[in-house]
Amino acid sequence: MFADRSDAGRVLARALADESWTDLLVLGLARGGVPVAFEVASALGGELGVAVARKIGAPGHPEFGVGAVTAEGDPIFDEHALRTLGLTSDDLADRCAAERREARRRLELYRTGPVRLTGRDVVVVDDGLATGVTARAALREARQQDPRRLVLAVPVGAADSVQALEEDADAVVCPHPRTDFLAVGRFYRRFDQTSDDQVVGLLQQQRDD
Repeated sequence: MFADRSDAGRVLARALADESWTDLLVLGLARGGVPVAFEVASALGGELGVAVARKIGAPGHPEFGVGAVTAEGDPIFDEHALRTLGLTSDDLADRCAAERREARRRLELYRTGPVRLTGRDVVVVDDGLATGVTARAALREARQQDPRRLVLAVPVGAADSVQALEEDADAVVCPHPRTDFLAVGRFYRRFDQTSDDQVVGLLQQQRDD
Protein backbone atom coordinates (compact mmCIF):
# COMPACT_ATOMS: atom_id res chain seq x y z
CA MET A 1 0.00 0.00 0.00
CA PHE A 2 1.49 3.33 -1.10
CA ALA A 3 0.64 6.60 0.62
CA ASP A 4 0.29 8.39 -2.72
CA ARG A 5 1.90 8.55 -6.16
CA SER A 6 4.97 10.36 -4.85
CA ASP A 7 5.56 7.58 -2.34
CA ALA A 8 5.16 5.01 -5.11
CA GLY A 9 7.66 6.93 -7.23
CA ARG A 10 10.28 6.81 -4.51
CA VAL A 11 9.77 3.05 -4.13
CA LEU A 12 10.10 2.62 -7.88
CA ALA A 13 13.22 4.78 -8.00
CA ARG A 14 14.90 2.48 -5.48
CA ALA A 15 14.07 -0.50 -7.67
CA LEU A 16 15.78 1.22 -10.62
CA ALA A 17 18.72 2.70 -8.73
CA ASP A 18 21.18 -0.16 -9.31
CA GLU A 19 20.96 0.16 -13.10
CA SER A 20 23.51 2.14 -15.12
CA TRP A 21 21.67 4.69 -17.27
CA THR A 22 22.81 6.49 -20.40
CA ASP A 23 21.28 9.92 -21.15
CA LEU A 24 18.19 8.93 -19.18
CA LEU A 25 14.72 10.13 -20.17
CA VAL A 26 11.81 9.26 -17.86
CA LEU A 27 8.41 9.49 -19.55
CA GLY A 28 5.41 9.66 -17.23
CA LEU A 29 2.22 8.31 -18.73
CA ALA A 30 -0.21 11.17 -18.42
CA ARG A 31 -1.73 11.90 -16.24
CA GLY A 32 -1.34 9.64 -13.21
CA GLY A 33 2.10 8.36 -14.14
CA VAL A 34 3.69 11.81 -14.12
CA PRO A 35 3.92 12.28 -10.30
CA VAL A 36 5.49 8.82 -10.10
CA ALA A 37 7.90 9.60 -12.93
CA PHE A 38 8.84 12.91 -11.31
CA GLU A 39 10.24 11.07 -8.29
CA VAL A 40 12.05 8.57 -10.50
CA ALA A 41 13.65 11.26 -12.66
CA SER A 42 14.65 13.30 -9.61
CA ALA A 43 16.26 10.33 -7.87
CA LEU A 44 18.10 9.03 -10.93
CA GLY A 45 19.13 12.37 -12.40
CA GLY A 46 17.16 11.91 -15.58
CA GLU A 47 15.12 14.26 -17.73
CA LEU A 48 11.37 14.18 -17.13
CA GLY A 49 9.04 14.01 -20.09
CA VAL A 50 5.49 12.94 -20.77
CA ALA A 51 3.88 10.21 -22.85
CA VAL A 52 0.20 10.21 -23.73
CA ALA A 53 -1.80 7.11 -24.55
CA ARG A 54 -5.57 7.03 -24.23
CA LYS A 55 -7.58 3.98 -23.32
CA ILE A 56 -10.37 2.92 -25.67
CA GLY A 57 -13.07 1.66 -23.36
CA ALA A 58 -15.66 -0.99 -24.03
CA PRO A 59 -19.15 0.31 -24.86
CA GLY A 60 -21.04 0.75 -21.61
CA HIS A 61 -17.90 -0.01 -19.59
CA PRO A 62 -15.45 2.83 -20.30
CA GLU A 63 -13.01 1.74 -17.57
CA PHE A 64 -12.48 -1.63 -19.25
CA GLY A 65 -9.80 -0.97 -21.83
CA VAL A 66 -10.09 -2.97 -25.04
CA GLY A 67 -7.60 -0.81 -26.89
CA ALA A 68 -5.50 2.33 -26.76
CA VAL A 69 -4.36 5.09 -29.04
CA THR A 70 -1.64 7.74 -29.02
CA ALA A 71 -1.68 11.13 -30.71
CA GLU A 72 -0.20 9.60 -33.87
CA GLY A 73 -0.01 6.12 -35.32
CA ASP A 74 -2.44 3.25 -35.45
CA PRO A 75 -4.52 2.22 -32.43
CA ILE A 76 -3.86 -1.13 -30.79
CA PHE A 77 -6.55 -3.50 -29.59
CA ASP A 78 -6.81 -6.44 -27.25
CA GLU A 79 -8.04 -8.96 -29.79
CA HIS A 80 -9.11 -11.43 -27.12
CA ALA A 81 -11.23 -8.77 -25.42
CA LEU A 82 -12.81 -7.78 -28.74
CA ARG A 83 -13.74 -11.38 -29.51
CA THR A 84 -15.14 -11.88 -26.03
CA LEU A 85 -17.36 -8.81 -26.38
CA GLY A 86 -18.32 -9.50 -29.97
CA LEU A 87 -16.73 -6.27 -31.21
CA THR A 88 -14.52 -5.25 -34.10
CA SER A 89 -12.13 -2.32 -34.35
CA ASP A 90 -14.58 -0.66 -36.75
CA ASP A 91 -17.21 -0.64 -33.99
CA LEU A 92 -14.86 1.55 -31.93
CA ALA A 93 -13.78 3.98 -34.68
CA ASP A 94 -15.66 6.96 -33.25
CA ARG A 95 -14.41 6.27 -29.73
CA CYS A 96 -10.87 5.89 -31.05
CA ALA A 97 -11.06 9.23 -32.88
CA ALA A 98 -12.29 11.00 -29.75
CA GLU A 99 -9.46 9.58 -27.64
CA ARG A 100 -6.89 10.53 -30.27
CA ARG A 101 -8.15 14.12 -30.18
CA GLU A 102 -7.76 14.13 -26.40
CA ALA A 103 -4.23 12.70 -26.69
CA ARG A 104 -3.28 15.49 -29.09
CA ARG A 105 -4.79 18.12 -26.80
CA ARG A 106 -2.75 16.87 -23.87
CA LEU A 107 0.50 16.74 -25.82
CA GLU A 108 0.02 20.30 -27.01
CA LEU A 109 -0.63 21.41 -23.44
CA TYR A 110 2.22 19.53 -21.76
CA ARG A 111 5.10 19.77 -24.20
CA THR A 112 7.15 22.91 -24.79
CA GLY A 113 9.09 21.38 -27.69
CA PRO A 114 10.21 18.08 -29.24
CA VAL A 115 11.75 15.48 -26.93
CA ARG A 116 14.57 13.33 -28.30
CA LEU A 117 14.38 9.58 -27.62
CA THR A 118 16.90 8.37 -30.20
CA GLY A 119 19.97 6.80 -28.64
CA ARG A 120 18.78 7.38 -25.07
CA ASP A 121 17.75 5.10 -22.23
CA VAL A 122 14.00 5.68 -21.96
CA VAL A 123 11.91 4.58 -18.99
CA VAL A 124 8.13 4.74 -19.41
CA VAL A 125 6.47 5.08 -16.00
CA ASP A 126 2.86 4.67 -14.89
CA ASP A 127 1.20 4.51 -11.47
CA GLY A 128 0.13 0.91 -12.01
CA LEU A 129 -0.53 -1.73 -14.63
CA ALA A 130 -3.97 -3.27 -15.04
CA THR A 131 -4.64 -4.58 -18.57
CA GLY A 132 -1.50 -2.87 -19.86
CA VAL A 133 -3.10 -1.67 -23.07
CA THR A 134 -2.17 2.02 -22.66
CA ALA A 135 1.37 1.13 -21.62
CA ARG A 136 1.72 -1.05 -24.71
CA ALA A 137 0.61 1.80 -26.96
CA ALA A 138 3.10 4.17 -25.34
CA LEU A 139 5.93 1.66 -25.59
CA ARG A 140 5.30 0.95 -29.26
CA GLU A 141 5.25 4.64 -30.09
CA ALA A 142 8.48 5.17 -28.14
CA ARG A 143 10.15 2.22 -29.88
CA GLN A 144 9.61 3.87 -33.28
CA GLN A 145 11.98 6.65 -32.19
CA ASP A 146 14.88 4.22 -31.73
CA PRO A 147 15.83 4.57 -28.05
CA ARG A 148 19.04 2.89 -26.89
CA ARG A 149 17.06 0.97 -24.28
CA LEU A 150 13.33 0.98 -23.53
CA VAL A 151 12.09 0.07 -20.06
CA LEU A 152 8.60 0.01 -18.56
CA ALA A 153 8.52 0.72 -14.81
CA VAL A 154 5.45 0.55 -12.58
CA PRO A 155 5.23 0.30 -8.77
CA VAL A 156 2.48 -2.33 -8.86
CA GLY A 157 0.71 -4.32 -11.54
CA ALA A 158 -1.20 -7.41 -12.52
CA ALA A 159 1.36 -10.18 -12.80
CA ASP A 160 0.07 -11.47 -16.13
CA SER A 161 0.15 -7.97 -17.67
CA VAL A 162 3.70 -7.43 -16.40
CA GLN A 163 4.77 -10.64 -18.10
CA ALA A 164 2.90 -9.89 -21.32
CA LEU A 165 4.54 -6.48 -21.75
CA GLU A 166 8.02 -7.96 -21.70
CA GLU A 167 7.63 -8.43 -25.46
CA ASP A 168 7.22 -4.66 -25.95
CA ALA A 169 10.06 -3.45 -23.69
CA ASP A 170 13.67 -4.41 -23.16
CA ALA A 171 12.80 -4.81 -19.49
CA VAL A 172 9.77 -4.43 -17.24
CA VAL A 173 10.42 -3.35 -13.64
CA CYS A 174 7.58 -3.89 -11.17
CA PRO A 175 8.48 -4.18 -7.46
CA HIS A 176 5.04 -5.55 -6.63
CA PRO A 177 3.53 -7.86 -9.27
CA ARG A 178 0.19 -9.13 -7.99
CA THR A 179 -1.92 -12.14 -8.89
CA ASP A 180 -4.84 -10.63 -6.92
CA PHE A 181 -4.86 -7.37 -8.90
CA LEU A 182 -8.27 -5.73 -9.34
CA ALA A 183 -7.60 -2.00 -9.70
CA VAL A 184 -4.62 0.33 -9.37
CA GLY A 185 -6.35 2.49 -6.76
CA ARG A 186 -6.57 -0.41 -4.32
CA PHE A 187 -2.85 -0.08 -3.67
CA TYR A 188 -2.92 3.63 -2.75
CA ARG A 189 -4.23 5.31 0.36
CA ARG A 190 -4.60 8.54 -1.62
CA PHE A 191 -5.46 8.17 -5.29
CA ASP A 192 -6.91 11.48 -6.40
CA GLN A 193 -7.15 12.22 -10.11
CA THR A 194 -4.06 14.01 -11.40
CA SER A 195 -4.96 17.28 -13.12
CA ASP A 196 -3.50 18.96 -16.19
CA ASP A 197 -2.22 21.75 -13.95
CA GLN A 198 -0.36 19.25 -11.76
CA VAL A 199 1.28 17.66 -14.79
CA VAL A 200 2.38 21.02 -16.18
CA GLY A 201 3.62 22.10 -12.75
CA LEU A 202 5.74 18.98 -12.24
CA LEU A 203 7.28 19.26 -15.70
CA GLN A 204 8.13 22.91 -15.04
CA GLN A 205 9.52 22.13 -11.59
CA GLN A 206 11.85 19.51 -12.98
CA ARG A 207 13.08 21.87 -15.71
CA ASP A 208 13.76 24.56 -13.08
CA ASP A 209 15.70 22.24 -10.70
